[in-house]
Amino acid sequence: METCLTAIVGSIFLFSCGKRNDSDFLIPEDARAGQLQLEKSTYKIGKEEYIADCGTLIVPENRSNPDSRLIALPVTRIRSTQNNPAEPIFFLEGGPGSSNMHAEPLSAMLENHDFVMVGYRGLDGSVSLDCPEVTQAMKGDGGNVLSESSLDRLSVALCLSAARLQAEGVDLDGYTIREVAEDLEAARRGLGYGKVNLLSQSYGTRVAQYLTNLYPGSIHRSVMVSVNPPGHFVWEPDVIDSQIGYYSRLYARTENPRSLDLAQTMREVSRNMPESWLFFRIDPGKVKIVTFALLFHRSSATQVFDTWLMAAEGDPSGLAIMSLAYDFVIPRMKVWGEFFSKGISVDYDPSRDYAAEMDRPNSIIGSPMSKLVWGGATDADGCAWPIALLPAEYHRVQPSAVETLLVSGSIDVSTPAEFATEELLPMLSNGRQVILSEMGHVGDVMTRQPEAIERLLVQYYDTGEVDDSLFVYEAMDFHVKLGYPALAKILVAVVAVLTIAVVWAVWVVIRRRRHSE
Repeated sequence: METCLTAIVGSIFLFSCGKRNDSDFLIPEDARAGQLQLEKSTYKIGKEEYIADCGTLIVPENRSNPDSRLIALPVTRIRSTQNNPAEPIFFLEGGPGSSNMHAEPLSAMLENHDFVMVGYRGLDGSVSLDCPEVTQAMKGDGGNVLSESSLDRLSVALCLSAARLQAEGVDLDGYTIREVAEDLEAARRGLGYGKVNLLSQSYGTRVAQYLTNLYPGSIHRSVMVSVNPPGHFVWEPDVIDSQIGYYSRLYARTENPRSLDLAQTMREVSRNMPESWLFFRIDPGKVKIVTFALLFHRSSATQVFDTWLMAAEGDPSGLAIMSLAYDFVIPRMKVWGEFFSKGISVDYDPSRDYAAEMDRPNSIIGSPMSKLVWGGATDADGCAWPIALLPAEYHRVQPSAVETLLVSGSIDVSTPAEFATEELLPMLSNGRQVILSEMGHVGDVMTRQPEAIERLLVQYYDTGEVDDSLFVYEAMDFHVKLGYPALAKILVAVVAVLTIAVVWAVWVVIRRRRHSE
């Protein structure tokens, strides 16, 4: 279906590598699927500027429909500093619901490799599955964002969003991980590359798995960071409990712990969460969702534990701040149409009652994010995000002979290392795994020890050797300098001072008017 053209400079729909507008993705009447047009530009990483090519890839919206319309995706290629570089590195961001166009590759990668970013359909490019209806519904019913009524509101909002997008001409069945993989292959051909390397993280590792299975001859080596095998877009309560238990055991070994069983302390607070602190209402669902999100990385996890310990000691102010923060962060953290399209198409199981299963008895916090997004994905009346499920082979791990390196943190609440070890690694005949002790999700792996991760990645891409020799053990530090309870009190103090200042200003104005009469 697709016709691949060599990249051209000087197209009528070119743009620079900066912020792109809707007009940058206008599709000419004579555009063809597979067409890739570029212009030379620059890409800034820190203080350094690199030569780059930026442009647009034209692809079908739904390759299974021969009459599908065309859509446009952005493409950025950061040029290697070498004249004859080795295989390029294609980047795959996490998500779904997050852009694939804002990576900052390690400088050592560019010494011998081009670095390529291809926009994710449904988010980057000419079509965005943005859902303001869902964003609003995710704020809940004013009581508990995980209540039945709140989840029903979310289900209705999803249906309204989908109906609006379909009325605008969007074919939602085209927004799947398989189509993303096909987009990457189209970009590879359009750029004129032979084999390419992959650098994927979190959700992006799922895309990498499908791309490797579909086009094994196109892939040289693949590195997956914080690996997500099929089935794990749903976070399960027992897995979250296990990871909190891991943290709990580490905490019990610290000097003068405030609880000898941190997991049990959190379980008790969860069961008896206060309804308010001062004039701040505490939404238990919002607290649990923010808690889960903050457990992804070591530094934010310590804030969570300090907050819950303070609540157990009678100070719920930190919980109030977390509840308040939810409305400013969670509803806007994703492009939700893209999230639901790609997640539901591969991991949704219509036989499960997610709202009930994600809130199991005796669980510490349950699985609050899964209850929100999966429990709200459909309601009792069958109102749901209307996308067809992909065939069964996309719901299970497939064998692969591509050289693959799996990199995981040992305390990753989102994508635990054991998923990669037990489910994916046995299916990789040329697979290796590195587990970094007491590191969490992508942010920990990629930023805590930059020289070590740079050595690991560059050596693997260049030689196929796994060199993790620069990594050093960092014991988990549970000390918090400025926790959320302290921030809550500072916020109250600021509000009090501002209130006093306003009252004083009003009094001064009234007093002056009286004197002038």
